[in-house]
Amino acid sequence: MRVVTFGEVMLRLSPPGFRRIRQSIPGTLEATFGGGELNVAVSIAVQGGQAAFLTAVPDNVITDCLLQELRKLGVDDRLVLRRPEGRFGVYFVETGADQRGGTVTYDRSGSTVSLLDGTAYDWEAAFADATWFHVTGITPALSAAAAHAASAAVHEARRRGLTVSCDLNFRKKLWRWDPQTPPVALARRVMRALVRQVDLLIANEEDVQLALGIDAEGTDVESGRLNVRGYESMARTITERFDVGRVAITLRESLSASHNNWGAMLYEAGADRCWYAPTDEAGTYRPYAIAHIVDRVGAGDSFAGALIFALQTPELADPETALRYAVAASCLKHTMPGDFNYATRAEIEALMRGSASGRVQR
Repeated sequence: MRVVTFGEVMLRLSPPGFRRIRQSIPGTLEATFGGGELNVAVSIAVQGGQAAFLTAVPDNVITDCLLQELRKLGVDDRLVLRRPEGRFGVYFVETGADQRGGTVTYDRSGSTVSLLDGTAYDWEAAFADATWFHVTGITPALSAAAAHAASAAVHEARRRGLTVSCDLNFRKKLWRWDPQTPPVALARRVMRALVRQVDLLIANEEDVQLALGIDAEGTDVESGRLNVRGYESMARTITERFDVGRVAITLRESLSASHNNWGAMLYEAGADRCWYAPTDEAGTYRPYAIAHIVDRVGAGDSFAGALIFALQTPELADPETALRYAVAASCLKHTMPGDFNYATRAEIEALMRGSASGRVQR
């Protein structure tokens, strides 16, 4: 296993605990790193896999800190491209609580990775010995150059025989780089072409609706009401329309910012079969009830990272087991502040076996 992920890394600034930004400035913000594709690489590395992160960043002391963090977490940093142009993207995160939703404020225009197109990267070096490539819909949303780079990356990965996965990750505050095209229309134009080259597509129902124009019957995203069985027809439509082999869809029911029900489904086109997780002893879908969320940012990325890890690990690789593993991993991510999922494979497998009491391990 060697997974390469490609995208933008940002500096994440957050008020301590559940404070609001205007309560904390002037004052103290907690600085960490984050970004969809990096979060996936970290999850894979922490769980025992080999992961490398490909990105472009400015040549400054913040990059020194980033490389130090990647090495600490076991992520291969040799593909990090230091350039004289551009800047580090920044985003501000407020953690929601109860009826107050969380917020994300971006300050990432002109970041180094958004300035470079596909000709700036050495794809031969990037994919040497790699088995899997992962990208998200965030990178092509940044700029025309970044969209070109993401498309080139997928093309080069497929040309070399890698398995390619993509998390749609539609971000309504992005997709502004073509002023002649509304954001949703621009996302559909770019992502519909990219998805045709993907083996595994990961998304939630809103991502699919906005980025691909396919709806899940009987689902209301705003109210949190999900028609779970409606996702099977959605996934089947995706595989038929875009020739994707597998589709994984996370299932989040938002009862409040602090209380979500969490699960996922995986559809395999070749078998025309769908699996759900978690399930009870009778095989009926029963989502995890996460009643005291610490931080939900990065939960979808932790699902993607764990699913990729499981599908390449022989004893976890059958679709049902891989899905159960990925859902358990992302459930645990909700208990950790910051973008990264620090749950180990042993902790994830313990939750899969039903160890959900949260007892102190002595």
